[in-house]
Amino acid sequence: MQQSERARIFKDLHIKSDPIVLFNVWDPGSALIVASAEAKAIATGSWPVAAAFGYADGENIPLSMVTENLRRIVGAVDLPVSSDIEGGYGVAPAAVAKTVREIVQAGAVGFNFEDQIVGGEGLHALDLQSSRILAAREAADQIVSGVYVNARTDIFLKAKPDTHTDAMLDDALERAQAFAKAGADGFFAPGLADTALIKRLCAECPLPVNIIALPHVPDAATLADCGVARISYGPVPYRKMAAWLEEQARVAISYR
Repeated sequence: MQQSERARIFKDLHIKSDPIVLFNVWDPGSALIVASAEAKAIATGSWPVAAAFGYADGENIPLSMVTENLRRIVGAVDLPVSSDIEGGYGVAPAAVAKTVREIVQAGAVGFNFEDQIVGGEGLHALDLQSSRILAAREAADQIVSGVYVNARTDIFLKAKPDTHTDAMLDDALERAQAFAKAGADGFFAPGLADTALIKRLCAECPLPVNIIALPHVPDAATLADCGVARISYGPVPYRKMAAWLEEQARVAISYR
């Protein structure tokens, strides 16, 4: 299957109230396991990929390792593959464009791209982030038509769930509008967990909404009822696997 065809299929899987579920992976082996569970697409998460190679999240793992790992995942499965590129491995739009070209050339048909200042505080100014998304869009289009740009805002992830307000949602919607104009295909709001706020976001957002299934977030059926188009799991699968592995190792090591 051509990369452009995989990109089209991946985009079409984002349906409001009938969300695509992406159980995030970190290497070819985990991708094959998730694919065997009849997944419709594969997505990496930055946290688990970094952890699998012994790095902390936050663009600490070299981009060359990210792209090589992605290339191996794409080669292992016959499914669309989306990559998490965090903040694009650079602030300037030109740096983001370079990163996007590398991950698309490695076979990705979509990518998550966040607005937080990696290694710093707060979020990028709206105008700058819009320029970064535009650069990402243009870079992807130079290689493959229809690559899915999943624009992420960290407004909610940076605040405790019980402090989320309609005013914060207003800010998120302002970003969503700007990101859509810059060429984004989806809007990712990790950390948002309040059912009423999720429902309002889905109703007013110009883009399909992605929510991450963290432990405090409503279940998939509820998210679908709210209008969510994409449910991802981020670091949750890796953390559960790691906890199981440590437990089994402790039992084995302390057999006496």
